[in-house]
Amino acid sequence: MFFLDLMTGKIVFTSLFIILIHSIETLAYAVRLSGARVKLIASGLSLFSTIVIVSRMANMGQQPLLGSIIDTAPEQNFLVFVESQFRVLIGASTIGTIIGILLLPTFIAIFSRAIIRLADEEGSVPSLLKMGFNWKSAKRMVKHFKIPRISYLNGLKLSEIPKRLFIFNMFVTAIYTIGVLAALYASLLTTASSNTAVMASGLINGVATILLSIFVDPKISVMSDNVVHGKAKYSSLKGISIMMVTSRLIGTVLAQIMFIPGAYYIAWASKFFV
Repeated sequence: MFFLDLMTGKIVFTSLFIILIHSIETLAYAVRLSGARVKLIASGLSLFSTIVIVSRMANMGQQPLLGSIIDTAPEQNFLVFVESQFRVLIGASTIGTIIGILLLPTFIAIFSRAIIRLADEEGSVPSLLKMGFNWKSAKRMVKHFKIPRISYLNGLKLSEIPKRLFIFNMFVTAIYTIGVLAALYASLLTTASSNTAVMASGLINGVATILLSIFVDPKISVMSDNVVHGKAKYSSLKGISIMMVTSRLIGTVLAQIMFIPGAYYIAWASKFFV
């Protein structure tokens, strides 16, 4: 019964929104593979940047939805109710990541054609979107649907996986997943600095985005360049990409553990700015 009380219309809508965001974030890794596959790294990078910017900006768009959830939460067991609802939303990020992983082979094929089309259109993303959102293109996308198979892991060697990058990406993903949620929950734990705690969400997600851009994205780009220039095998890049999405998935699960400690830390740190 408590679960049914949690699943309000706002929670369902916000969960679907978060699932979409994390699916897109995960599928962004397919763009790197597609760019190396068709040997159009620059065009692939342009498409990758567009997708990542849209998804990371959309992540900030959940703030009004989350604020509305807090405003309409019942007074009885208020903190417990809000925490439970927020944990449902963190679970939605895990579901979104799983969907992205399952669609990865399909979108590698789709993005390969999109990158070629982008190069033909001289880098015009609006023209690419115009061609992509029509009935004929939709039917072609359905034909490219592929069910992930175990054979997709052929050539993947655990010894080639950069363990530090795996762990780093896992923790940054966890922080990125709970950034907004933890800051909002922290505002409920302190009355003296509640507004300061809320405003910390932008800083947290901003730092996480910068860390991903500095330490994670360049390594995948270098690997993609090496594949195009024959210095590395495509299977190696594929293995790294699988490692990254797996690390991302574990990061969304780790977010469940870090959520409450992170909220208390933000509530404590915000007091120093008052």
